Amino acid sequence: MPTSRPASEGGTGSSAAESAKAEARRRQFRRGLALLAMTVFLPGSAQRLAGNRRVGRLAGWLFGSAAVVLVLAGLGALLRPTSVITLSTNLWLLTVVRYLLIAYAIGWACLLIDAWRLSDPRRLEQHRRLAIAGCNGVLCLSLTGALLFGSHLVAVQREFIAAVFDGQEVSEAHDGRYNILLLGGDAGEGRDGIRPDSITVASIDADTGRTVLLGLPRNLAKVPFPDGSVMQEQFPAGFDCAGCYLNAVNTWANDNADLFPHVTSPGIMATTQAVEEITGLPISYYALIDLKGFQLLVDAVGGVTINIQERIPIGKVGEITDWIEAGKRHLNGYETLWYARSRATSDDYSRMARQKCVMNAMLQQLDPATVLMNFSAIAEAGEQIISTSIPASEVDTFVGLAAKARSLPVSSVSFIPPRIDTSNPDWALVRAMVDSAIARTEAADSGQKPDSGTATKRRGNQQRDANVSADLRSAC
Repeated sequence: MPTSRPASEGGTGSSAAESAKAEARRRQFRRGLALLAMTVFLPGSAQRLAGNRRVGRLAGWLFGSAAVVLVLAGLGALLRPTSVITLSTNLWLLTVVRYLLIAYAIGWACLLIDAWRLSDPRRLEQHRRLAIAGCNGVLCLSLTGALLFGSHLVAVQREFIAAVFDGQEVSEAHDGRYNILLLGGDAGEGRDGIRPDSITVASIDADTGRTVLLGLPRNLAKVPFPDGSVMQEQFPAGFDCAGCYLNAVNTWANDNADLFPHVTSPGIMATTQAVEEITGLPISYYALIDLKGFQLLVDAVGGVTINIQERIPIGKVGEITDWIEAGKRHLNGYETLWYARSRATSDDYSRMARQKCVMNAMLQQLDPATVLMNFSAIAEAGEQIISTSIPASEVDTFVGLAAKARSLPVSSVSFIPPRIDTSNPDWALVRAMVDSAIARTEAADSGQKPDSGTATKRRGNQQRDANVSADLRSAC
């Protein structure tokens, strides 16, 4: 007669089986999480573990190569910060990086989804299945999202460089120097077009980066032009008519664009020719920035710190709304703009000196790290307010020179009274002043002792001292 097993024995067997199944499901869940983690930190390792060695090796090689490149880029940034900007201004490289980031984002997402498949979530309980699916979704969105956002930033950077630095002609250094015409345009209400009220030539040594800022007053009269130029044919005795000062050359040429066939920017060309004739220097490139838009640029880099020598009014004569008090202050874009252009309690020449102080402060404070951290904001502001003839291929050259210039004194000379009568300038004296200023900086680069003329002559107004200074850091 068959004997039946005790109920307790059957219950024990069933409980053990259930426990074994539960433990198996827990191990499977942990394995699924491990596969996702492996895909995050070692892409392709989950596939190799599951037996798909071909996909695993390919993914591991691609992501490993990317990691090596990132490490080398990081070391390069630490040892030579300007190298990052050099690479980040190469349009071809930016295009490649953009599409590589997109490809890596898609590839990483595919690996994560495959790792989720390898975990066999259908065999899990609902709550664990939902948990592992949620982890997979978060990882896909966060990792691929970060890469796609990086691709967007690269695209913004490329578009900015291509739009702003769209010059077609590469200019070689002349006598070992690049001479850059810096124009601050004012397109305010009541003005027809942009009138460059700030006109400066930055003469930069092509080897050392040592820079001389040559300030040209906007009210220079009887401006000469090169022989054979359109402006010289129209004004053989100089730009001498009602309201015809240096800052009006741009407007006159643009208003008479029919005299300049096949010229895209007659005003810029005519202004450049005038500055070349005044200074005797061949201009390599120009850069034009709208003074009001300059406010956006300063805000984009987080402001600038300037030693204010005397309180500066905000507003025009009779419309002063506030003051920038004296002292070492960190100014935002609005304040920096008014510091650079205010003349309610001063004159054009004091304003020219303050503008040189702003240029020097930005040169000293805008290091590669600051530019990279704020590049998106700079691009957003810069594309709207800056135009230049510098080609994109030459940006890295000037980034490198700017890095060198930061460790050297920036000198300045301005063609202002009492030495220069702006209503009847002595052009021979102006050119002699240019030659002398450049010769002194070249002597300093060669290790020669500078003559006594390099010392800043104090006149009791340090803001005016910046117009004639061997070192703007001491004058500003």
